[in-house]
Amino acid sequence: MNTSPSTPDLELLRKAVREFQAAPSRIPFHTLKPYHEFIVMLRAKMASYRSVAELLEKQGVKTSLARVAEYGRIVLDGGKGRKRRKRARTAQAVNTPATPQSAPAVATTVLPTAAPANSVPPSPSENSQCKSRGPRIANVSMMSPEEAKEFNASLKPENAPKP
Repeated sequence: MNTSPSTPDLELLRKAVREFQAAPSRIPFHTLKPYHEFIVMLRAKMASYRSVAELLEKQGVKTSLARVAEYGRIVLDGGKGRKRRKRARTAQAVNTPATPQSAPAVATTVLPTAAPANSVPPSPSENSQCKSRGPRIANVSMMSPEEAKEFNASLKPENAPKP
């Protein structure tokens, strides 16, 4: 029994490589290349990729809107990248230390404000530096005195729920 691997015939391998042709489905845009001139003329007349694709499909060319648009971007436009929207830069909010809800809260005193009870604080304008993206928390100064007293009482450590 011969266990050594057989050596391939190099001449047959070279001949096979010379005669090899890729399958037409592997060649990019193989269905659209014969119609290049017509696509260029239609695009020169400001035809949309959708109308070009529909016209080609009516003539029996197997294609799609996405494929025609890709052909236009890569072949006709020379591979220009697609336009991307730039992300709007937002000003960074001032970081204030937050206490987790499970941690005992520190007693705080709320000073009464001179504003009337029915007044609404002004909304942050677009020019303001600090834009809050976090949760909206109750504004104690807008509460009635009874609600404020109840809220402050709930913040005391002895009233915190036991784990």
